[in-house]
Amino acid sequence: MGNVLHMSSVEVPFPKRSLNLCSVHCPLPTNNYQQHYCYNSNNSNNTKVTEEESYPQATQKASGQEVKTGESGEKKASKPQDGHSKDTSKTTSDDKKGPSVVQQELKLEVLSLNNSNIMKSHKTVASTVATKTTVATVAGAAQSKTSSVFQKWAAMELEVQRPMTKRQLSDECAAYSLRVVKKSTVRREEGDIQRDVEGRAPVKPKLQPRPRESSSTVKSGSVSKKKLKKELFATTEVFSSVDNHAINTGKLRSQKIFSVPTITQTITQTITQTITEGAQNELEKLRAIWIWLCHNIEYDVSGYLGLTDKLCSPERVIETGRGVCCGYSSVCMQMCQEAGIECQEVSGHGKGIGYRQGQSYQNTKSLHMWNAVKLGGHWYLLDACWGAGRVDMDNKAFIKRYDDFYFLTDPEDFINSHCPDEKEWQLLDNPIPLEEFEKRVLKTSEFYRLGLTLLHPKHFLLVTENGEASVSMKFTKTVDFTYQISQRSGCEPKAVNSSSGLLTVTRESMRLRLLPPTGGTYDVMIFARSGNNSGTFSWVCSLLVECPEQEPTEELPENPFLSWGLQRSAESLGVKKCSNGAEAAVSETGSFELVLHTSRPLMMLCELTKKDLDPSIAKRCLATQIQSDRLTCNVLCPYLGYYRLSVFVRNYERPQDGFQNGGNFLLHCTGGAINLNELFPPALSTTCGPGIRTQDAGLSKFSHTGALVSTQQGKCNITFQNQQDLELHAVLFKEQRKRLGHPLCRHVFFTYNSSKVTISVALPEAGVYKLGLYAKTSTDQDFSLLCDFVLCNSSGSSWPPFPCTYTAWQRGSVLFEPRGGLLEPMSWVLFRVRVPGAQRVSVVGEQLKELQLSKSRVWEGEVFTGASMSQLKLAASGGGGGSTDMAIIMSFDVLSQQNEM
Repeated sequence: MGNVLHMSSVEVPFPKRSLNLCSVHCPLPTNNYQQHYCYNSNNSNNTKVTEEESYPQATQKASGQEVKTGESGEKKASKPQDGHSKDTSKTTSDDKKGPSVVQQELKLEVLSLNNSNIMKSHKTVASTVATKTTVATVAGAAQSKTSSVFQKWAAMELEVQRPMTKRQLSDECAAYSLRVVKKSTVRREEGDIQRDVEGRAPVKPKLQPRPRESSSTVKSGSVSKKKLKKELFATTEVFSSVDNHAINTGKLRSQKIFSVPTITQTITQTITQTITEGAQNELEKLRAIWIWLCHNIEYDVSGYLGLTDKLCSPERVIETGRGVCCGYSSVCMQMCQEAGIECQEVSGHGKGIGYRQGQSYQNTKSLHMWNAVKLGGHWYLLDACWGAGRVDMDNKAFIKRYDDFYFLTDPEDFINSHCPDEKEWQLLDNPIPLEEFEKRVLKTSEFYRLGLTLLHPKHFLLVTENGEASVSMKFTKTVDFTYQISQRSGCEPKAVNSSSGLLTVTRESMRLRLLPPTGGTYDVMIFARSGNNSGTFSWVCSLLVECPEQEPTEELPENPFLSWGLQRSAESLGVKKCSNGAEAAVSETGSFELVLHTSRPLMMLCELTKKDLDPSIAKRCLATQIQSDRLTCNVLCPYLGYYRLSVFVRNYERPQDGFQNGGNFLLHCTGGAINLNELFPPALSTTCGPGIRTQDAGLSKFSHTGALVSTQQGKCNITFQNQQDLELHAVLFKEQRKRLGHPLCRHVFFTYNSSKVTISVALPEAGVYKLGLYAKTSTDQDFSLLCDFVLCNSSGSSWPPFPCTYTAWQRGSVLFEPRGGLLEPMSWVLFRVRVPGAQRVSVVGEQLKELQLSKSRVWEGEVFTGASMSQLKLAASGGGGGSTDMAIIMSFDVLSQQNEM
């Protein structure tokens, strides 16, 4: 890429030769010209700069004409020196209309006589002078052969304001060119303006001064404080008319005036004037030039790969519509000069094609070039090459993808991908060294477009500590993330399972924990997209992870949803907060409970995964409870290690809506793994424990509010209020029973006391049971499930079944004694029962035994079981209608003597 040089007032000897430069747009110098090499002190890499030996000479103006002072001291009129130069100062039709661009030609002649240092150079310099600006030129003549005529070069340079620029093209360029360009708009005075150039001794190039101002610098006078990009324009929508005009009127192949011309400067003028027509200020003119470049010039991939000649020169770039980076920058500079905008080409290193994390730029020639422009007295940066699109190296093709980020990019962001050869062109308060540039994290334009801020790390290289490293960011807008990890292994990278990373995304931050499975070097690419967009993810930054040799660790479960913890969209789905964060939840008992607090009723489904965990077993590890303001998931871990628990939710009242992932949680079981025989019963419903269904049915005030009921005695009572007086039913289930006996339905007993309902359960053996509660909400409907309870019995006791009840067992009836449904033979048993409205209560056995009503309205009496009866029946009469018929309300089994407990 080119380095821009100024001419200094130091004499240097030159070889004998003659060189003519016809204009600033003439073909590049051929290789048969002898070249002089010097080191550019502003080039940190000490790359050689090819230097044609030509320098601008001072001019003197008298009586409205410019005159030339020769060695003899007499004044001569300026005129072309050879057939290649033409006087372009003649008035054109445009001049008659108003201000015009005056183009003049440059001629350089260098002579050497008789081995002496006497040299004579004649130059005609292209210049234009603003109408309201008086330019004083100073000419000095050197009569001595050995003395320099430029004794006051610095003062003359300041007055003439005619800097000479020289740019060195990088490896992308096939040739070098010297450009001496100065342009302004003038109103032509009467008569032709003539320029005379004095012969002067040659002067050594002087490096062009670089900007010292930064974003915080305020210069004296009318120049205001430098603005950030967002302060220059809040949105690119303000350029919509400018952009459309530049795109519609500047198409190279659709406009006849843009066909291949003979003079490149003419086409540059024509295009620039056309696309900037109507622009109100320098910013809009620059915008039109930027848009034209990005939409009309394609990157010269074949030239970059060496398959064809590289296209660098402006005339070839405009002719073909293709160019490498210096082609973009050179055309940009010429167009800016045509538009009256001060512009420079900046060479340096760019983290573009072929860049790899950890790459060093030390002692290497820079391979990229971009532009700096001056607006409002301050310098700004832009890269039209990167703004036009990107290169697909796999297919060796250029992909047009307009990127507005590289238009007037803030220096603090630009430095992460572009490092100029000269530090001053960083435009930073505190320029960074090349070593720091190499260490910077590679961030793409999408990183800044999404408003991301990298909190950690500051440099691209991460070294694991205790087997892990982390990356964190913050942002103000909702953003989704994903990532990709690959291990460097020879020439081809080896893809690594996504389980080697733990990604956590909240509304304002992101954290990625990196857990390499083995030692080695890993490339990490992070992708993101707007949270309001369901489209594809875009690459935002890359890092490198070094992991020293370590013992292989247990592989984490796959997470197809990538993010751990609550999803960023969880709140919009109705989930307010969670009992567990993104960090792994550690369980030493083999069990875990996850609670999600909700802003509205939600339905939930859960998925538990672990490497080599059978899906049928995984289902028996989950018990979910759905309540109006919370969702609870109970988890059992049958093996030690890591599990992934994914939660899916939808609106409870909209069953037609699909379930969406609300969160993913990492569980780590370090001890107390659950025996496979002690997992939850199969076929559990998704609504365990009291919840929305029981609430809708009118049941309330449950004694056990959770889905799990534990008992150490083997017995429990579950109570609740039945406000709607529903007909209830319960079903007890256990997958495997060690001892067969009475059906499990005999181990459940309902007691109704006004609106209070008590479900008594006496379990026959230890283990895990499912107790299903059903209700009939209307007489013409079947029983429907309200919820399942999971009963965990750790007692070794075996409880007998309850008595068998019949339909006459009315609501409000209470059995006090005996509670067991099995009676011993040949024994006296005390009966105590309350039967509302009964006129008579009896026990039917070998004999009929009438029970007596006590003062507490309880029917009481002792009954002998006998030896021949297998069953005792409790009967009652009375109630509505005054019927005297006896109705069986329940029965008790009498054990035979061989089966006596």
